[in-house]
Amino acid sequence: MHALRHYYASALLEAGVSIRAVSEYLGHADPGFTLRIYAHLMPTSDERARQAMDLALRPQPQDPTALLQS
Repeated sequence: MHALRHYYASALLEAGVSIRAVSEYLGHADPGFTLRIYAHLMPTSDERARQAMDLALRPQPQDPTALLQS
């Protein structure tokens, strides 16, 4: 049963589910506790964070129709 619970948490974290949500699903009162137990299961979180910021800061192409409506 413990292995299944661990697998469940790791699958959710790898898919990008927030630690707060995983904590709630596991019945933990404190997301910090969940993070201390399962943080090692998020090795790709640094790369996901970099990708998210790259996407957010990437210049957006101008909409040519917006220029015509001015």
